[in-house]
Amino acid sequence: MLARIRKQLNHEDKGFTLIELLVVMIIIGILAAVAIPIFLSQRKKAEDSAAKADVSTLGKEIATWFVDNTAAPSVTLNNGKWQLDGNDVGNASNNVQLKANVDAAATSTTWCVSVVNDEGDKTSTTNGGASYSAENGLQVGDKADC
Repeated sequence: MLARIRKQLNHEDKGFTLIELLVVMIIIGILAAVAIPIFLSQRKKAEDSAAKADVSTLGKEIATWFVDNTAAPSVTLNNGKWQLDGNDVGNASNNVQLKANVDAAATSTTWCVSVVNDEGDKTSTTNGGASYSAENGLQVGDKADC
């Protein structure tokens, strides 16, 4: 009995068998096949959230603008910052672009601004993006149209 144990200790198998390595590779492949699509979906949701955050910031700033002013402001994107009539109101998120500016004839109850993020999920549809208006507040996806 002791001789057999000594023989096994002296033999010292090092490394893994080919079957063990293949099983581990198959398990990793299955996990990757499940995880990668979920990750990509989460990335698109984050891009949509960026568009919603930007348009919400713009909408609230425009609503505040109409408290003191009667003429509609001009919304622009300049050097990564959103501007209302040349005044910085917040940083723009990556890939978010202005889709529909405030109409020059808009009033405090009829204004609407819209942004789009082509990297997102809901913003890539024909009428997609996110909009914020005095009448409807925040709208996303197919409802978001000024």
